[in-house]
Order: sequence, then C-alpha cells, then structure tokens
Amino acid sequence: MEQFYNLIEPDMTAVDAVIRRRLHSDIALVRQVAEYIIQGGGKRLRPALVLLAAGALDYRGTHHHELAAVIEFIHTATLLHDDVVDGSDLRRGRDTANAIFGNSASVLVGDFLYSRAFQMMVAVDDMRVMRVLSDATNVIAEGEVLQLMNCHDADVDEAGYLQVIRYKTAKLFEAAAQLGAIIGGASAAAEQGMATYGIHLGTAFQLIDDVLDYSGAEVETGKHLGDDLAEGKPTLPLIFVLQHGNTEQAACVRRAIESGGRDDFPNVLAAIRATGALEYARRKARAEAELAAAALSVVPASQYKDSLLELSLFAVARSY
Repeated sequence: MEQFYNLIEPDMTAVDAVIRRRLHSDIALVRQVAEYIIQGGGKRLRPALVLLAAGALDYRGTHHHELAAVIEFIHTATLLHDDVVDGSDLRRGRDTANAIFGNSASVLVGDFLYSRAFQMMVAVDDMRVMRVLSDATNVIAEGEVLQLMNCHDADVDEAGYLQVIRYKTAKLFEAAAQLGAIIGGASAAAEQGMATYGIHLGTAFQLIDDVLDYSGAEVETGKHLGDDLAEGKPTLPLIFVLQHGNTEQAACVRRAIESGGRDDFPNVLAAIRATGALEYARRKARAEAELAAAALSVVPASQYKDSLLELSLFAVARSY
C-alpha cells in the first residue's frame, strides 16, 4: 500500500484539493454531512485506481484528478445510502453519518454527491467518459436493489451472490480503471484489459470484505463483526455452509439469514470455521486477483503497472 501511494502521492494531494473544492455548497447541512463522510478516511482505492491506470498509460494532463474525485463522490454517495438501508451505525471505526445527522439528511446529501459528480464529469467534456460513468452509476443502483431483494433469502446461490458483487462493488472499480485508460489514450485492447482488471479486482476486494465480516478484528475493519449476518445478507461464507455443511449447520445458517440479528452468530461462526467456508472464499478471491493481474498483460511495463499488480495482491492479503 505504502509503495503505490508514494508513487501517486502528488496526484492524491491534487485529488484531495479537488474534493475539498467541489464539496462546497451554500447549504450548511450539505457541507457538514459531506465533509464528515469524506474526511472519515478509508483506503481511497477507487480514486487511486484512476490515477494508477492513467499513469500506466503515460497520461500527463490533469483530468484524472477530476475523475478520481468523481469516483470518490459516487462511492461516498453509495456509502451514505447503504448505511441508511442497512441501518448501520459504525463505518471505518466512526459513527455513520445517518447515526449522527439522521437518515433523511444522509439520503439527500448522497443525492447531492451523485449530482455533483455528474456536474464534474460533464466538465471533462468527453462523451466516452460520461457514458462509462453514467452506465456504472446505473448498474450500481441496480446492484443495490438486487442486494435488497436477496436479503433474508437463504436460497440465493453463488452465482446470484456474485452478480450482486459485480454490480454493486466491482462495477465502480471497473469504471475507475477504464477511465484512466480512456484519458490515457489507450488502445482498445489496453482499455479492455484495464476494465477487466478493475472488475476482477473489485470482486476480489468484496470477497475479502465478506470474509473479514466473520474473521476480522473490529479495530482494523472499523465495523462490527457479523453485520452482514445481522442484516440477513447471504454472502459466500454462508452460502458455502448451506451447500456443504451438515444438516444442523445448514439449518442454523438458514435460520440466521431468514431471521437476521446476531443471536445465532456464535453457532454460525462455528459452522463457517468447521466447513472451511472462509478458506473457500479466500481461494475464490485469489482466483479473481489472478484474473485481474492477467488482464494487464496488454499494458506496457511501468512502475504504475507494477503498482496495479501489487494492488491485486493487497486486495486478498489485507486484514482491513
């Protein structure tokens, strides 16, 4: 992480300046909520991905700073809406915006960030950029709805789970990498390679997030263990137990998904560990990371490409 953040440190500083400038609103509550969530930290992987992809294609302008900020605004808007839908009260080790400012303010400021992102992408004045971002935003919204439909449904299979990940999480990774390639003037093959890299990286990233929900340290993940279970989300570790656990283990997980809450968390965790569900999910994440790395074979060698490859390793090795 430190290696590739050092590589793009001047660009990330410029992106932060864009974010601060573009957060301005005459409405005080908009500023308060937006600044609270943006300043909450996080890995900033998605904007970093725009910068690394652009650097790998030898881009020398400044549009990648604006686009990296656009990606961060879209991501932040989804977080605001997610936390309201999920009823979450902790993110990145801090109270969620909805816990402090209320659900209504969080939803409306999320809408502000979406609309501000579209103002910024129009300013770049590139129809292909606008098409990628508008399509991605629409797919992400579909993913949110699909995840909502899947909640408390213990019959969701692995393919259905992966579809939610591709839509809800991986699509923005794909857009971030593809945008860097587009403004870098990449060939069609290199652009497709970057997009493919992004979607597999995002999938690996979310798979590990779902593993950490049952294995991470709360002080590192910044969220409560078992949040997904409490919300009735059928993530891959649970799906694996349903398909490969014994009758008692499968019944326990089914009951937990359908009812939600944390009452069954110790028994569910025991079933996950006994069946090897977390290792299975990690293997799937490693396979996605390998696909991401392979997709960069059409991209010229550079420090930026090396960092993209390192990022695919970090996505599956991380503990936060």
